[in-house]
Amino acid sequence: MGLQDLTPQLRTRLSRVERAVGIFVTSATLLLLAGLVYYIYHTAQRKGWFDIKVAYSTSLNNATGLKPGDPVKLMGFNVGQILKVEPNAPGAWYGVTVYFEIREPNFGYIWLDSKVRVAPADFLGNRSLEIVKGQTGEPSVLGKTKKELLVLNSDLAQGRIKELKAELRKAVQSSNPDFNEHAINMEVEQGLPSVTNAVNAMIKDQRPAFYTSWDKANVYWIEPLESPALTERLETLVNGLENALPNILNLTNQLAAVLDNAAGATRKLDSLLVGAEPIVSNLVVISSNLRDPHGSLGDWLFPTNLKAQLQQTLRTADTSLAHTDTNLTSVVTNLNRTLENLASVTSNLNAQVQANTNILSNVSEAVVHTDELVQGLKRHWLLRSAFKDKKTTNSPNVLRAPKATP
Repeated sequence: MGLQDLTPQLRTRLSRVERAVGIFVTSATLLLLAGLVYYIYHTAQRKGWFDIKVAYSTSLNNATGLKPGDPVKLMGFNVGQILKVEPNAPGAWYGVTVYFEIREPNFGYIWLDSKVRVAPADFLGNRSLEIVKGQTGEPSVLGKTKKELLVLNSDLAQGRIKELKAELRKAVQSSNPDFNEHAINMEVEQGLPSVTNAVNAMIKDQRPAFYTSWDKANVYWIEPLESPALTERLETLVNGLENALPNILNLTNQLAAVLDNAAGATRKLDSLLVGAEPIVSNLVVISSNLRDPHGSLGDWLFPTNLKAQLQQTLRTADTSLAHTDTNLTSVVTNLNRTLENLASVTSNLNAQVQANTNILSNVSEAVVHTDELVQGLKRHWLLRSAFKDKKTTNSPNVLRAPKATP
């Protein structure tokens, strides 16, 4: 059915729906484009696409494990990446040159005395470059904006450093003609701070000559930190052995003296053992007597007469204990009989009391009558004197009870 076959009302509604769908699709497309732009911008900002980047380079004898795109670290942070690795000419001092870039503001930590160190390889054989932060000297880059950015000319600076090193080496050789190559190198290493200070002062005085405008073609070269050559390490080892040889000879002399003292001590110990042979023989006799039951330690502590007396005493004590046991048994038996008799008496008394319930009242009356009898005897004129109180001389003021009237 064509659109002209629809009613005007349906065509109006259909146009409104088409308009709403078009607005929705347009809005969704714009939102999608905005999210994509934000993601690209955020990624570029995170990876430093908009930051100023300064190219650096260093030289190595072995670039194993280094490839373009690997990160470059400074103080433990990723501050750039490797751009390319190129071999040098056959007659060059180093084998390869590694180019890398550093993002702003991290190149502010790279100065004239900064070095590049190659991190050890991991279990996969990958290595990375790590820049050592500068301590003294001139910065490698000056300026904050791209227009006023200046990069130090490493060729001039390193060339001047080589000239000063050569002059320092000549001065050391002329002042100390007996020094070998290793000693001369040690003296030169100790004089490097003065060389660096001289170059820094020259750069400050002639900054326009040493700094050039920032350009991608202007690459600042950083000196690498590599392990010394095998020949130098062997020479250092041999020199160390030569220096330690006198001490080793002194040690052998001391060991010889110690061995002589030990030989004298063993001779004295031999004579001491010869003198101790009688003591050992006596100890053998004593130990044999201890093992013999008839000559053991007990027979030594208790002689024969003391042993007989102890046996007689123990037999007497045994007899006394037997008699005591018998007497104690009879005493316990008699005590048992006495307790039984007492129990029978108390049981009889209990039976009498239970049979005659008035016995307690009779006993009480007898006690009362007895008391009355005694009181009457006290008041009788014939027996009154027998119950008078004795006079005491120590207490004259004792109160006397009034005399009872007959």
